[in-house]
Amino acid sequence: MTDARDVKDTPELRTPATGPLAPLRVGVDVVVPEMAAEAAESPEAGEARSSGGMPRQILRVFLEHKLAVASLAFIILIILFCWVGPLIYHTNQTNQELALLNPENGPPGATGGKFPLGTTQTGFDVLGRLMYGGQASLTVGLLSALVATVVGVVYGAIAGFFGRWLDALMMRIVDVVLSIPVLFLLIALITIFHSSEPLLIFVIAGVSWLIPARLIRGETLTLRTREYVQAVRAMGGGGSRIIGRHIIPNAVGTIVVFATFQVATSILILAALGFLGFGIPAPGTDWGTMLSNGVNAAGNGWWWEVYPVGVLIVLVVVAFNFIGDALRDALEVRTQRR
Repeated sequence: MTDARDVKDTPELRTPATGPLAPLRVGVDVVVPEMAAEAAESPEAGEARSSGGMPRQILRVFLEHKLAVASLAFIILIILFCWVGPLIYHTNQTNQELALLNPENGPPGATGGKFPLGTTQTGFDVLGRLMYGGQASLTVGLLSALVATVVGVVYGAIAGFFGRWLDALMMRIVDVVLSIPVLFLLIALITIFHSSEPLLIFVIAGVSWLIPARLIRGETLTLRTREYVQAVRAMGGGGSRIIGRHIIPNAVGTIVVFATFQVATSILILAALGFLGFGIPAPGTDWGTMLSNGVNAAGNGWWWEVYPVGVLIVLVVVAFNFIGDALRDALEVRTQRR
């Protein structure tokens, strides 16, 4: 029979206080370091673990859209091309008399490579004309989209928040304006007033705010019943505070996506007006006016007056659409956790 003192003195059976066979004290939880690390890393049942804040998640989802990232890089290059390019590649785009000294309808590389994309039927350098016209097209597209978004958001938020007879009246006004053909209304307004870049911005915005008004009105009808809105009302908050601090910020996903798509739509509307002869007046130009002037030249085989600007319009519009699609998917993360 083994003596208790012999067991205590046996080296193999010694249990140090810090070893794996250390005696446990009743009522005290023992946490192994490896188990503690796994418990800290593992989310609770039913919880979705997120890395970083909401802006980081939105950025991560956006970056997963490779076409959107490429489109964003392309838009940045186009902006640099239109505004920084003229500072490097100097051309005459305003003086018609000086332009007539250049060869008319000159092919790309004419006069010893002086004109990389050729010249127009009035002697203007096509490459410089693309930069000059792009400034007008992008400016009108961006600013008209901004104005239309701001007006539509405020209009729709007021209609949806106050409701009742005011909502019915404001939405009937929207329905009446939507029933008028957009192109006809644009041509009528530009014909009545002298065409200019500011006028085109407000005219295009004047027919583009209707869609965001309906979208934000629908969002507001949902958001005004939320608990935090009711709490602000109970504390005496006014309608302007609720709309400005709670309704519009929580509809920012819809607002951003619409604004992105509206830029592409405004560029197309300006291109259509320019093609019909109602674009930026001479000696200014825009991509639609360039396309209109180049249609007649294309029949004579002078393709360089049509294809560069046509391809540029298509690529810019498609790029903004890809960016809008990616933003819609990225902001759904915010919407789902709202």
